[in-house]
Amino acid sequence: MHYQDELPVAAAQINAALGEVDTNLERHLEIIHEAGQRGVALLVFPELSLTGYGLGGEVMRVAMPVEDPRLARLARACGEMQTVVGFVEEASPGEYYNALAILQHGAIVAVHRKLNLPTYGGLEEGKWFTHGSELTQAEILPGWSATQLICADLWNPALVHAALLPRPTVLCAPINSASGIVSEDFSNEQNWVLNVRFYAMTYGTPVIMANRFGPENGSHFWGGSRILGPRGEALAEAEDGEGLITATLSRTAIAQARFELPTHRDADTPLIRELMAGHR
Repeated sequence: MHYQDELPVAAAQINAALGEVDTNLERHLEIIHEAGQRGVALLVFPELSLTGYGLGGEVMRVAMPVEDPRLARLARACGEMQTVVGFVEEASPGEYYNALAILQHGAIVAVHRKLNLPTYGGLEEGKWFTHGSELTQAEILPGWSATQLICADLWNPALVHAALLPRPTVLCAPINSASGIVSEDFSNEQNWVLNVRFYAMTYGTPVIMANRFGPENGSHFWGGSRILGPRGEALAEAEDGEGLITATLSRTAIAQARFELPTHRDADTPLIRELMAGHR
């Protein structure tokens, strides 16, 4: 057994005031304080939690570089707790990313830029954001690390496979999922549960899925935030409304799940790379 066998984690199911970064910042500070009081080591907020989702042409106004003092303020508030926050990153003038800031030890330890920008149904992110091009992984504490994928990133199985090959112990999945946003017949509420449960079970990797709850410009974000164990089992599920859910992950349970179903061990990356050659 690893000496650091347990990891207390949390998902923040909150709403966001569209385009009101300073208002949302104060709500983040409240949740960070609450999570710290509960002894949480890893806290995950929803996608674009500092800005809201349907920004359109407001992307430029709410964007911030990683040096923005508001991100620094959040980082200082986190202390030793690793916290995943959604924001619009300004990388250069006119270059904007749907991004996550991974905060810990008073600093930004990593940034993940969304790789798969949806442009179907009521989604038009490809119109406003630049595609990310790298996977991200950050150590939480000895024996524990997390990789981050944003919402539609998880609907490209190849991205998830690539992200999990380095064997992180946790998959963070911040999302912004509204009812009926894909189509009337596609149930986000049912299919997201199927999606994250499949990955947790297949890769023996706990998943922290943080979604919003509440209205925005006629859409309803349905919540459903959950923390899954390495067999896909639900360790915590949010009720309707805003709130913080917590669970304790076990490194021994992850080891047992991966030993019994060795997806990582048997991935055979050279073969997969060969089979994929020549395909777009």
